[in-house]
Amino acid sequence: MARKYELTHIRNIGTMAHIDAGKTTTTERILYYSGRIHRMGEVHEGTATMDWMDQEKERGVTITAAATTCLWKDYRINIIDTPGHVDFTAEVERSLRVLDGVLAIFCAIGGVEPQSETVWHQAARYGIPCIAYVNKMDRPGADFDLVIKRMHERLAANAVPVVRPIGREENFKGVVDLIKKKAYIFNEEDNGLTFSVEDPPEEMSEEIDFYREELIEALAELDEEAMEKYLHNKHPAPEELKALIRKFTLEAKFVPVYCGSSLHYKGIQPVLDGVIDYLPSPLEARSVKGINPRTEKEEERSPNDKDPLTALAFKTVTDSYIGRLTYLRIYSGTLRAGDYVYNATKGMKERVSRLVLMHANKREEAKELFSGDICAAIGPKDISTGDTVTDARHPLILESMQFPEPVISVAIEPETKADQDKLGASLEKLSDEDPTFKVKIDEDTGQTIIAGMGEFHLEVLVTRLTREFGVSARVGKPQVAYKETIKRSAQAEGRFVKQSGGKGQYGHVWLTVEPGEPGEGFKFLNRIKQGVIPRQFISSVERGVKGAMETGVLASYPMVDIVVSVIDGSYHEVDSSDLAFEVASSKAFNKAVMSADPYLLEPVMDVEIITPSDFIGDIIGDLNGRRGRVESADTRAGTRVIRAFVPLEEMFGYATSLRSLTQGRATYTMEFERYEELPKHVADKILLK
Repeated sequence: MARKYELTHIRNIGTMAHIDAGKTTTTERILYYSGRIHRMGEVHEGTATMDWMDQEKERGVTITAAATTCLWKDYRINIIDTPGHVDFTAEVERSLRVLDGVLAIFCAIGGVEPQSETVWHQAARYGIPCIAYVNKMDRPGADFDLVIKRMHERLAANAVPVVRPIGREENFKGVVDLIKKKAYIFNEEDNGLTFSVEDPPEEMSEEIDFYREELIEALAELDEEAMEKYLHNKHPAPEELKALIRKFTLEAKFVPVYCGSSLHYKGIQPVLDGVIDYLPSPLEARSVKGINPRTEKEEERSPNDKDPLTALAFKTVTDSYIGRLTYLRIYSGTLRAGDYVYNATKGMKERVSRLVLMHANKREEAKELFSGDICAAIGPKDISTGDTVTDARHPLILESMQFPEPVISVAIEPETKADQDKLGASLEKLSDEDPTFKVKIDEDTGQTIIAGMGEFHLEVLVTRLTREFGVSARVGKPQVAYKETIKRSAQAEGRFVKQSGGKGQYGHVWLTVEPGEPGEGFKFLNRIKQGVIPRQFISSVERGVKGAMETGVLASYPMVDIVVSVIDGSYHEVDSSDLAFEVASSKAFNKAVMSADPYLLEPVMDVEIITPSDFIGDIIGDLNGRRGRVESADTRAGTRVIRAFVPLEEMFGYATSLRSLTQGRATYTMEFERYEELPKHVADKILLK
């Protein structure tokens, strides 16, 4: 079977933005105008194609990243619609790992909101080219130019408009293409399916000339030849302009900006043209590199159907009808239904019984898929998120994915004996799907503890337990995921000697502990000289330290941001063992930490509150009472926007308090910012519990 679309005619993109900026509505319009669906659904009615989960329909928010495929002008566009809620940031992270381009959507009133910043920086970390779309241009307070200004200020993005809006707020009716100097007027009678292309309104001629000049100047600053022409008043032709925009968008030096109103069917088709014109094909995207497990050398794989298979598993889903679905991005080679593949990460073979192309929760069978494709495999049972799937004769392990640690936890217990039997297996399936959802057993109480990225995250997962897995459970009050660390360096000895006839146990180490950089986690250094501890036992020392770090010395919270060095010790030729060195290093670590001024850390949230001006004093006073630090209080579209850093412990139940303070007229969002030292008077209360 031959490939249907050449690699140059494929685009792998994601739609990303802050919650309620209009990602899912925009994706719905893209699917309709491209002919993928024949009736548009609406998020507020619970009929949007990409929000297929019951909870997404009920709540009107995207919870899980959904994949689909559509065609536009002989190009195949694979789209992943990602959540905008911060609790589901892992869905964005793993989607970005396999995408070649991003359509970043901004609200014309809200501008660059907190989660907009988060997803933008996630994309920048992977070096992914972006185009921007400013949505809701027909809403009161919409300001296209202010959004672009905020993109420059907050995102350090070289964002330049390639269209101008025709009319504003309720009079918005179309856009002017600055490259072609043509107006697109959208037909409301057929929901924007058709549009007319005409000369721009006479009264906009000066505005169009001004912004077209700005566009040419912005490109000239990035290209010597274009600058030379610009200085000699030789303006580039439209095709030259498009070629320059494409070149610098692919290099992530330029961000073309579009605008429209997705809800009211205006401005989508030019954005689709922009996806084709300016975002990369798999051939132009960054090539992937990995480590060959046999040679331990780095190798590079590029998109070529005849090369060895290389694919990354970026998501797993449990389907009640067909079992486990493993989402794959194929970087090189060809994958056929029925093939045996090699999981290079785990060193095991598995059979792919079926291959499907996804359209939200619907599936289209495929016999064979090629480099550049995004698909799902049915059959593999042990491939996890981040595993590399390859040809067994040419293994390669791609860089895995990193996910944030949970910041909130609750105790959960089954309501009946029947639920008890199902609870463990169901939680295991959910944690397999979601890398930010953790499950553990509290050693002191025997309770099952589930941890996630926020109250909403855990609420959604507990609801899934009931609806999808038929498990009824009681959930305790949310608990903050505190951590422990140290303020200074210290050194300690650990010794484990046991002799009871026959072979004994002997392990002896000296460790130093030092504070690491915030957010660095754990670093282990081997500073042993002259072989006083044999090399084969060093990994056991590290395991012992890691085990001790899981339950700190103050209140049994995990320890972070510590550099541990093994500097000395001794061994016995007969009695030394891995277990002995694990126990000895655990003892040494705990002793050293107790001498290094251990202290508690708490998660601090970045909170943004949008409120009428009348309530700003009450809100700031309330935030101060919650140990919050107000960073700014700006004016935006006639409302006040307060940004503050507040400990998570103080934010439980905040939605109810804010409604009470503002007569229900204010809204807020929050996302995890960083861990900070817990004030002593608060820490003392926790330690006394």
